[in-house]
Amino acid sequence: MPPVTASQIRPTQLELSILKALWQKGSGTVREIHAIVNASKAIGQTTVLKMLQIMTDKGLVTRDESVRPQVYRARYTQGQTQQHLLKDLLHRAFEGSVKALVLQALSTRKPSRKDLETIEELLDKLEGDVK
Repeated sequence: MPPVTASQIRPTQLELSILKALWQKGSGTVREIHAIVNASKAIGQTTVLKMLQIMTDKGLVTRDESVRPQVYRARYTQGQTQQHLLKDLLHRAFEGSVKALVLQALSTRKPSRKDLETIEELLDKLEGDVK
């Protein structure tokens, strides 16, 4: 598989809903994916099918055509997708400034004590890697 680029991973909100269902299940048929997505957002099964076809063309999902019904799987992990969406946002909205992105993220809502502890641990680790 060729390296992933940010331009390859720019799913729409509906595509993200479908990807979340696939990450949760691992893989699934249109019917199975529809059942998961439809539980949180009313959507037709034909819409899910059409979106999966589009997502296949975009390279967001793969389709196993050797079985019936066809089985779909997310091409990239949830972590890869989040990382590429974040890189894209970082460059488009924050001119590459990690500091600006983090400060904006922290100012949008008060982080929990546990979140702050996790951030502090990450900063300590990063600081240790720099020395």
